Amino acid sequence: MNNIQQGIEYMKEQKFEEAGKAFTEAIEEEPNDPVGYINFGNLLLHLNEFDRAKAFFDKAIELDENATTAYYGLGNTFYEQDDFVKAKEHFETAIQKGLENSDVYFMLGMSLLQQEQPRFALPYLQRASELKPDDVDALFQYGLALAQSEQINLAMEIMEKVLKLESEHSDAHYNLGVGYLFRSDIEQALKHFDEALRIQPDHLLAANGKGKIEEILKDQSE
Repeated sequence: MNNIQQGIEYMKEQKFEEAGKAFTEAIEEEPNDPVGYINFGNLLLHLNEFDRAKAFFDKAIELDENATTAYYGLGNTFYEQDDFVKAKEHFETAIQKGLENSDVYFMLGMSLLQQEQPRFALPYLQRASELKPDDVDALFQYGLALAQSEQINLAMEIMEKVLKLESEHSDAHYNLGVGYLFRSDIEQALKHFDEALRIQPDHLLAANGKGKIEEILKDQSE
């Protein structure tokens, strides 16, 4: 096991000081290899040392302008600092330079959602869920973006898929409740709001949705 692999193992074990030493040794052994800098950047990002993380990712790109995971690391660094415009730019660059995995598409989609651009986020979140079909978060955010883009029927189909993967997903139940309310299917809407509240009793949006339905039923009975 080389220093990079050892450092990654230390990170998994949350032995961050040891990980830092291993990555430092990797950089000292091969100062012109961007991989050591990228991994040290990831460690610093994990520790919320954003400026230092950027410096290591920038050094990796200086050594190799096609170091895709360095651009991805920079994207994550800006995302964690709520700079979603710069995050988007770096995730796009990572993809343009050949990075093809679920995470980068998911983060690009999330950067666009954070900028309230759900229609632009859709293809990236869809691609993320295609590349990792069992990723509940990617699938749920794709469904959410569909709902925000007023594609209600397709959004509901996606939320059903989320529940097949994770039956106790309170937010998926809530969003299905909203979808059925949109269709004026009060019985199904109430069922899903109740499920959301059973799973998460403090789900305020589901409680609000249930309250609205109870008002409708009360008005109908009078």
